[in-house]
Amino acid sequence: MAEQVKLTHPWLIAAWPGMGHVALNAAYYLLAKLEMRLIAEYEARDLFDVDQVEVKEGLIQPARQPHNRFFVWTDPHQKHDIVVFIGEAQPPIGKSPFCRKIVDYARALGVERVFTFAAMATQMHPDHRSRVFGAATDEQNLEELKRLELKILRDGQIGGLNGVLLAAAVENGLPGACLLGEMPHIFIQLAYPKASLAILEVFATMSDMDLDLAELSEQARLMDEKLGELLSQAEATYGKQPVEEEGYSREPAEEEGPDFAQLRRIDRLFEQAEKDRSTAFELKQELDRLGLFKEYEDRFLDLFKKPE
Repeated sequence: MAEQVKLTHPWLIAAWPGMGHVALNAAYYLLAKLEMRLIAEYEARDLFDVDQVEVKEGLIQPARQPHNRFFVWTDPHQKHDIVVFIGEAQPPIGKSPFCRKIVDYARALGVERVFTFAAMATQMHPDHRSRVFGAATDEQNLEELKRLELKILRDGQIGGLNGVLLAAAVENGLPGACLLGEMPHIFIQLAYPKASLAILEVFATMSDMDLDLAELSEQARLMDEKLGELLSQAEATYGKQPVEEEGYSREPAEEEGPDFAQLRRIDRLFEQAEKDRSTAFELKQELDRLGLFKEYEDRFLDLFKKPE
């Protein structure tokens, strides 16, 4: 059930799974650092089918539908409250009506501007700074992107709901833009926080938001080190030839599950995040490192529910 909220000049950000986890990583960072709270969940059971079910200790679990949730942050400076929509999956059918539902709810909240986050895969080297590409729904927003020296998408397409949602916004008179963080095309199967960082730097400037990006910046630095080592190993093995994407899309080797110490650390991080939601991004990093985020995703997002 949706919570009734009164917002000040709100903006909407929408994010779905995609290359490099760029959009979701940026959205989850905002959830944690702004200590946002859940205000609504949109069920779209008629648009999603079930491809598989979970088995735990021999027992088949009930089929799980992807969640679609809205979170809100109230700007203490009363400039722009922020609404974040996070979808766990893009529906295989009915993308336009799905996006119209999101826009209808955004309009009911008084949203004045709509943003989608995404990734842009290029030939960039991991040592280089991620650029932010942009496309806007109107001339005014386009001019702002140019003033911020973003790389403008002159022609082409924006795939999936990142574009369809903005088209639905245009139909309803809501201006907006898509911000795409640059990442190396050879690493599209890996998380790439540097692109998420670049997007949030731009968004923080546009919204005049005081956003602490130190933790995300450190995550990006550590990932750059790992990718640099990976590239060095590839060059030593294959020479300085372009590394094909297929080399990084193999099925991961089967690993043992987390041990007791790791599970206890996860519990401690959850306890810490329950007391201080600004620490939730540290928890997400640990879950990502252990490959357990999907298993704990509902519990993680429950951290942002408003206390009874």
